[in-house]
Order: sequence, then C-alpha cells, then structure tokens
Amino acid sequence: MSDVGRDGSVDTSLHIDPYEKNWMRLTLVLLVVFAAAVTIAGFALGFQVPSPEERVDPRTVSIGDGPFADPGLREYPDGSYDLYIVSQMFSFVPDAVTIRAGSEVTFYVTAIDVQHGFKIQDTNVNMQIVPGQVSKLTVTFDDPGTYDFICTEYCGSAHAQMYGTLTVEK
Repeated sequence: MSDVGRDGSVDTSLHIDPYEKNWMRLTLVLLVVFAAAVTIAGFALGFQVPSPEERVDPRTVSIGDGPFADPGLREYPDGSYDLYIVSQMFSFVPDAVTIRAGSEVTFYVTAIDVQHGFKIQDTNVNMQIVPGQVSKLTVTFDDPGTYDFICTEYCGSAHAQMYGTLTVEK
C-alpha cells in the first residue's frame, strides 16, 4: 500500500485514529486542569511547600550563638513569631509553645541525629526534617485551641513518645 496518488502526488498528511485523538485530547485537558489546580493552590490559596532555609552542622547546632543554641519562640512587635525547634531522639525542644490567635508563625526546624517528621495535627503543616538542614514554613493560626505536633518518621523505639503541643489562645 502506498501514499502516492494516481497523479504522482505524495500524501504527507498525518492520519490519527479518532480513538487516539480522543485520548490525546483527554491528556491535554488533564494537564491543563492539573496546572490550573497547582497554580490556584500556590497563588490564590497560599499553599506552600516547606523549603530548606539553610544548612547547619548537626553536631554543633545546639552549641554557640546561633538561633538553635536557645530554641524557642521569638515574638516581634507586629505580633508575628519565629519558632526555632530542634528535633532529636525522642523529643522536640521546645515541646510546648503558646501563641495568640491570628498570629503568623514562621517555623524553623532542624534535626541533630536522624531524619524526623514534623506534623501539626488538624493543620496542613507537615515537614520533613533532615539533619543538617533547616526547614522553614510560615503559617497563620486563626482558631484558638490546642494542637499536638508529632514526629511522622520512625526514629527508634521511643518514637511514639515524640510529640509536643502548640496552644493558640484568644
């Protein structure tokens, strides 16, 4: 079978089965929908992926004059907070924090021993904590209440005891 016509012309058009065309259309529609969903989530709804802020030496993170030498809450005049947390087997330091409702909190979390997770229950805060890396995430807490934070990566036999509380007061 040939694509050469009776007059000697060559048919160079692409022939795609209608069934295949429909699958290509569906694929393109799904790509557009997914791209729109990511764009809307990132810009309109403010979802953000935790990002590595900086690198630190996990052997010396709690020694010296850096922010992790005295982990805890730092309040600013505008009502926002920075919260420095050190993850270690089998605890978070600090393990209890209190803030005011409506406050913006920037979390800086690092680990000094093994990989940990940092998840605040009933929120979308969830970070992977890697030794030597500082993970940063900014969140506003509008609803008063007590929020537990837990380690989401198995880090040893006492992993289940690795938790803390964040209290949001009016």
